[in-house]
Amino acid sequence: MSDIPKADELFKSIDYNPPLTGWMETPVDFSPGHWCYPAKPEKIAYMDKKLPGLWGTPRTWVPSDEDWKLPANWKETVVNGFRERLKKFRSLQLFMDICVRCGACADKCHYFIGSGDPKNMPVLRAELMRSVYRGEFTLAGKILSKLTGSRVMEEDVLKEWFIYFYQCTQCRRCSLFCPYGIDTAEMTMMARELMHLVGLNTNWIMEPVSNCNITGNHLGIQPHAFKDIVDFMVDDIEEVTGRRVKAPLNEKGHEILFITPSGDVFADPGIYTFMGYLLLFDYLDLDYTLSTYASEGGNFGSFTNNESMKKLNAKMYAEAERLGCKWILGGECGHMWRVIHQYMDTMNGDTQWSGMTTPKSPITGTVFDTAAATKMLHITEFTADLIKHNKLKLDPSRNDHLRVTFHDSCNPARGMGLLEEPRYVLKSVCNNFFEMPPATIREQTFCCAGGSGLNTDEIMEIRLRGGLPRGNALRYVQEKHGVNLMACICAIDRATLIPLADYWAPGVTISGTHELVANALVLEEGEVRTMDMRQEPLPGFEDEDDDWTPPNMEDA
Repeated sequence: MSDIPKADELFKSIDYNPPLTGWMETPVDFSPGHWCYPAKPEKIAYMDKKLPGLWGTPRTWVPSDEDWKLPANWKETVVNGFRERLKKFRSLQLFMDICVRCGACADKCHYFIGSGDPKNMPVLRAELMRSVYRGEFTLAGKILSKLTGSRVMEEDVLKEWFIYFYQCTQCRRCSLFCPYGIDTAEMTMMARELMHLVGLNTNWIMEPVSNCNITGNHLGIQPHAFKDIVDFMVDDIEEVTGRRVKAPLNEKGHEILFITPSGDVFADPGIYTFMGYLLLFDYLDLDYTLSTYASEGGNFGSFTNNESMKKLNAKMYAEAERLGCKWILGGECGHMWRVIHQYMDTMNGDTQWSGMTTPKSPITGTVFDTAAATKMLHITEFTADLIKHNKLKLDPSRNDHLRVTFHDSCNPARGMGLLEEPRYVLKSVCNNFFEMPPATIREQTFCCAGGSGLNTDEIMEIRLRGGLPRGNALRYVQEKHGVNLMACICAIDRATLIPLADYWAPGVTISGTHELVANALVLEEGEVRTMDMRQEPLPGFEDEDDDWTPPNMEDA
């Protein structure tokens, strides 16, 4: 990030004055740093074999070049695709017609707040698409043209779409403030789906989608490698706790299939969250299994098209059926849960999967009726229920070195209303918990600025600008309450919030919620634990050995 301005310089550079030219005449900046790298041709070619006709022609192209090597019939493809989706998705037709451009959403987008670019106002970003709708599909737009804010689909319009619809994280904060309930995120999804038809794809999205079709997870982890990683976690848990936990893989006949995002398998700090899951399940003697084939809860298909999203969602249920599991317990993820709670019932059709039942905790007996249709329960709902029924022995003082705040991840918060459960869990395992300002949390939470496939380094300045609102709220509680850790329940957040915090609130670290649960979990009466899940000294053990080093480091 050496070429990115320092935080105070970036903040001072934001200009909210509108440009002198109208929005249709204002040029778009195609210089590097303003776009994500296009997808590798081999990823497009592979996906075209799996879901033909949705991805355009595989090719190498660069957005800063004049020629994007679009197919000869690109305009017909986009316009016809637009027409088909207007008929297929009633919400899209409504969103095209009912906006009155009141501007209630204008200052609600984190990217607009951080950039000052009017085309990042949700109302104007949507107008990029709505103007084409009027120009191509309405009589008034065809006759009166620009008098109605209309334009037809041309190459410069499509290129503008590519820049700005990949500066939308589909967080849906703008929809919260719309008096008509317009969901700009769904318009972004449709715009991306249309761009995919002519090969305007980004690699940070398409490579995970391709990998998930091949190996069952976004990172392309093969089954044997997944097992090795889990085994390493089991070793680390034993180093911390002295307890050798069970981690069943691909075993048939268990009641529960546990699925978490692959970011928890591979990346720091997600691995500590995964270790927290394993320790909790062993403590409960939970009847569960992991799968090396459905080793991904996340769904990057939701950033491409309806068909890909549907396919990747279905793989979890197919594996649950294969293994004979009754229901699915899901880890701390974002877009996995938006897909399940907002699209699955209608997208995948009949969700009464053979042999699967409404989730019921085998520990407390609680039946989670809200998961009756999906057969899938969020881990924080499961753990909050355990704590409520006094099924966990916890020592929150083990987290006393942490002063914790909570980031409401957009998809679980706005997408499924998961607001109280993670807070209940955190307050049960931490003595020092502090909320960020009310207008920045819960339903009004600000995005990490790296969701919907935008967690990629080539647009780091855009991400950090978009992260200003969250970073500002974090800096506030850091200065007022000494907050030094922000917990969340999303694997993408656990990755994107690290550079955001380092930039806007240096000194704050990021964790998952179940890492803190594992720290506090008392495994047996009189247990003395000296390390947390990161193998760092717990409060009271810092000076036990002046030459203390993390276990296994001396032999590394």
